[in-house]
Amino acid sequence: MQEMVIYGVSFDMVGKQPIVLLKTREGNRFLPIWIGHPEAAAILMKLQGANTPRPMTHDLINDVLSELEVSCTRVAVTELRENTFYAAITLQMNGREMEIDSRPSDALALAVRTGASIFAAEDVISESAIEFEHEVEDQEEVVEKFKDFLDNVSPEDFAGESDEEPDQTS
Repeated sequence: MQEMVIYGVSFDMVGKQPIVLLKTREGNRFLPIWIGHPEAAAILMKLQGANTPRPMTHDLINDVLSELEVSCTRVAVTELRENTFYAAITLQMNGREMEIDSRPSDALALAVRTGASIFAAEDVISESAIEFEHEVEDQEEVVEKFKDFLDNVSPEDFAGESDEEPDQTS
């Protein structure tokens, strides 16, 4: 497992589908995961510090966990199988750890609310990550390079297209 950070949320220029872009904490590899619009909004809202008058689903989950004295310690993109990314949320309660199956988008939306560490399995990174040749410091430069990349790639070039169900390659 490698530790990741959410680098940003962008849109597939062809299908207008949201993509969350994870970056390896150490190194220059980026893992794009196609997600749904509601989950993209949930991630972006929290990253930008926006609040809603009433709790959204991921806020509700976070509040329930807090009230039950359960902490979300980490989330991980664990697998890529049949064009679908899989994730796990690790919860800790009374010294006991439990792992809950999740879509990556929901796991990430929860992680930005709880401060949980984000990880991705090595085989997922090696299969689906994009690596830039030189170290990139400027987020705008990465976004522009990523948009150029998206303009010249088709969904079939990726092993996974979305973590939403159903996940059919079109």
